[in-house]
Amino acid sequence: MKDVMGIIYTGENDARLRELTIIRAIAALPVAGRFRVIDFLVSSMVNGGMKNIGVIMQKNYHSLMDHLGSGKEWDLHGKTNGLHILPPFLTRENVGLYPGVLDGLRSNTDYLNRSKQELVVLSNSNIIYNAHFKDMIAFYENTGADITLMYTKDPTMKRDEFGTYISLDEEGNVKDIEVEPTHPNYENTFMQVCLMKREFLKELVDKAVAHGLHDLARDLLLKLVQEKQAKVNAFEYTGVCWNIDSVQSYFKFNMDILKPEIRKRLFIDELPVFTKVRDEMPAFYSAESHSVNSLVADGCQIEGKIENSVLFRGVRVAPNAHVKNCIIMQDGQVQEGAYIENCILDKQTVIKKNTKLIGPEAYPIVIAKNVVI
Repeated sequence: MKDVMGIIYTGENDARLRELTIIRAIAALPVAGRFRVIDFLVSSMVNGGMKNIGVIMQKNYHSLMDHLGSGKEWDLHGKTNGLHILPPFLTRENVGLYPGVLDGLRSNTDYLNRSKQELVVLSNSNIIYNAHFKDMIAFYENTGADITLMYTKDPTMKRDEFGTYISLDEEGNVKDIEVEPTHPNYENTFMQVCLMKREFLKELVDKAVAHGLHDLARDLLLKLVQEKQAKVNAFEYTGVCWNIDSVQSYFKFNMDILKPEIRKRLFIDELPVFTKVRDEMPAFYSAESHSVNSLVADGCQIEGKIENSVLFRGVRVAPNAHVKNCIIMQDGQVQEGAYIENCILDKQTVIKKNTKLIGPEAYPIVIAKNVVI
């Protein structure tokens, strides 16, 4: 297999995630009890043989930098290659917010120049997947394309007025691209992952930014396809995936992970998902506790009742407390007699004694970090 590097762009619009992204990037969102969104992306790249991975940061990136650290959990802390944190390149003109992924790449031209790999996989950071990148790379090489896009036919990935959708011919070449249509006309959702030669990417980015272009799909890929300036084809991803672009989609992903058949499809033996380790005691369940269909991380103390919930490390559920259909992040507390349902509690949140919080399933209540209710 040819030498490949990875680049993850973390500048997506996070407005629809409300309180969850006030202090962090989407890539740093805690999910599934002990992971972050970016763990799945970096792990997929490492499992695909990539030893050089760059993460382009934008705003609210301290939590993400703290989580990634030196990259040792992903075996990316060697002297050559490894994990590269690429914070915003600040100048008088650029205040730290890139208008689009092309601007982020242009500001990190030096990193692209220093890298020696022939191919590059470029991904965004708000779609959770666990891909066989080696299959995608083999497809790219066998078809002789200039650019290969990754797409899925999963109908749950479609969004009215959001997302990018592609039309393919019989040979798998891209015929047309729709960007944020009112109603998507094509069944293939572009997963914001593409593969091409590193030198070709540098050339495209230089030309695009010089002409005032910012968006990868709307400004660059669409033009290449319509004007037939490059051969663009697409590789189908057939695994499970989620677009974490709203509170509802974040809640749905964590509830889906409670289903054993979905966990089995996401956490694949030959494609392990790595994350930052935090040493804790095993979870404690008192004799009076009751737990039904829940993910409970290490360090938790369960003395009340939990059902259909995801509890991160260090959560405490006091006696006679009841937690149902909830996500409670690290070190949250639910005190005696409290009842919460369809809620998302950020880190270090405290629900005081005898408090009752019930949100609609379609629009869960979100409690920001360090809040006491």
